[in-house]
Amino acid sequence: MAFDYTIKYKSENNYENPVHEAYWQFLVTPENNDSQELLSSNFNTSVDARIENSINGYDFETARIHCKKPFEKINFEAEFRLLKKEMNPFEFTPTLDNHLDYDLIESLLFKVEFESFLKETDLTKLTEKNKDIYLFNKDLSIFENLDALNKWVYIQLYFKTGVTDVGTLLDEIIENRHGVCQDFSHLFCAIARRNKIPTRYVSGYLHQGEGFFGDSQMHAWVEAFIPNIGWIGFDPTNNFLVNHNHIKISHGKDYNDCAPLKGVIYSSGKNETKYSVEVSYQQ
Repeated sequence: MAFDYTIKYKSENNYENPVHEAYWQFLVTPENNDSQELLSSNFNTSVDARIENSINGYDFETARIHCKKPFEKINFEAEFRLLKKEMNPFEFTPTLDNHLDYDLIESLLFKVEFESFLKETDLTKLTEKNKDIYLFNKDLSIFENLDALNKWVYIQLYFKTGVTDVGTLLDEIIENRHGVCQDFSHLFCAIARRNKIPTRYVSGYLHQGEGFFGDSQMHAWVEAFIPNIGWIGFDPTNNFLVNHNHIKISHGKDYNDCAPLKGVIYSSGKNETKYSVEVSYQQ
């Protein structure tokens, strides 16, 4: 079954004093992959600005905007349409001998191939007091351990907005036990990598019509690599495997690689920004 999705992204920005020049990079365009096909993409602004599409270091499409004329208010609007396949996340053949997979992830060739997604970052770092907060059981398969980790993170943290920001470190998140989707995902990444499983932080959109937890603007989940199976998506904020409700934009080591918006503004004074994302589909 396929789902015809429409995604509308809006951003309204107001500045106390005129902005004389500005540069932005938006990472909000859904990617084309095996489960989703981008049919149309439209991005525009309310002021006279140059818009260029480019590809970032992880091979995802970005919209780069350069505005040279002064303004005090600017709006951005993007609309995407895509087809998303419904997939069975359990449709794979498990390895008969779990220890073969554990031997493989210990091999030098494996570590070199997946080095980028085995490294800890500032946002996925477990300090000494928390480094063994969750250890895998090697009597279980890697998938079973990851599925259990997905549930553990879901139980460990409580979804609550306004208590963390994009730079909050894991020690604080673990201690306070509150956060949003990016915090759930960073904790999952940190623990999976600590247990030698390559894990990617993923940014995208979530259709929340099923009552899922997630940010009203963007959502975050993870993809973990399992030998002889491939990359499998886990959503620790909701404790399930990724399916058609998740529209992927990009992946990276952590939030900093997938930030939906980066920019440089030449101005002074305060500014106010409002975002909205609308995700809808029909079968």
